[in-house]
Amino acid sequence: MQIIKTTEDLRTFCDAANLAPYVTVDTEFLRERTYYSKLCLVQLALPKEVGGQAVIVDPLIEDLDLSPLSDLFRNTDVVKVFHAARQDLEIFWIDEKVFPEPLFDTQVAAMVCGYGDQVGYETLVRKIPNATVDKTSRFTDWSRRPLSDAQLEYAISDVTYLRDIYEHLSAELDRTDRRAWVEEELAILTDPTTYEIEPDQAWKRVKTRTNSGKFLAYVKELAAFRERHAQTRNIPRNRVFKDDALVELASTKPKTLKDLSKSRLLLREARKGDIADGIIDAIGAASKYTPEMFPKPSTGREKLNVNPALADLLRVLLKAKSDQSNVAQKMISSVSDLDAIAAGVRDVPALQGWRKQVFGDDALKLCEGQVAIGLRGNKVRLIEL
Repeated sequence: MQIIKTTEDLRTFCDAANLAPYVTVDTEFLRERTYYSKLCLVQLALPKEVGGQAVIVDPLIEDLDLSPLSDLFRNTDVVKVFHAARQDLEIFWIDEKVFPEPLFDTQVAAMVCGYGDQVGYETLVRKIPNATVDKTSRFTDWSRRPLSDAQLEYAISDVTYLRDIYEHLSAELDRTDRRAWVEEELAILTDPTTYEIEPDQAWKRVKTRTNSGKFLAYVKELAAFRERHAQTRNIPRNRVFKDDALVELASTKPKTLKDLSKSRLLLREARKGDIADGIIDAIGAASKYTPEMFPKPSTGREKLNVNPALADLLRVLLKAKSDQSNVAQKMISSVSDLDAIAAGVRDVPALQGWRKQVFGDDALKLCEGQVAIGLRGNKVRLIEL
């Protein structure tokens, strides 16, 4: 195992990786004290057939330039293999404005290949290469130096076993002709809009007990200020103020620092300085909203007229189709999508793409009364009507 601390060494490894069919990748990062993830390690491994070199890149070295890694990510002749890639991809997009392409996510592939919902890396290590991962270093502060040998071994194991897992799942996708299914899912992961948070849309993540447009105007302005403040200072949004304090402020509408001091839920640090000024400015901005400017809450599927009997039948059908296709249920359809279908909604993922073939076509037939559900032994079967 090599620890890469210079740009020259990174370029040497990436030159070799650019000639390989694939490279496995993982990261270690911290996010507890920042808005954006702080990249602490990058682990990389080459296939065994080309020597199997595995390295750990230390991006905290001040003079280390990651551009050779970015160039590798842009090389479409080399597959970049991750497990549960979303957070890793967010880091590379935010920091380097690059997505690894082509991408292979073993968690997504495992769900298509019958390993269950959101299967963990340790489970795949146990089931495919028949090995175990020492978890004692899982909760390491990866920003601290030096790292122990045990911590480094734990980090590198995230890419060494990944080679066997990738090769096994890749062969299984070819055998079942389902590679296109995985690629359809991964297109979402390489869409920049997946990772870009617009402050003006931050209010939609705040849970409130009322959908009053006037009240939501204050929620919107407060949430937008909090998001911008957290982004520019790279601190967690809850360090500015938490959701419960935001809702309280939207209700009490403080106009002065004296009013702000009466808040029960606001942190002491937020009652003065830039945060206090920002809160008061946000309240002032929201007070100027006219009715046509009020935020319009999502109608929400909770208000749909769901046929509960049909929803239950769709759940039975989903279980049957999951067992039949050996694809995780959550990969095919969410519970909320089933309820939406039972309420007459047709613009849902479960009725599109490969899901339509596996589940959606028969789900629509069930909704339209063209088929019924019966049992033959322990197996669910569809009966044409």
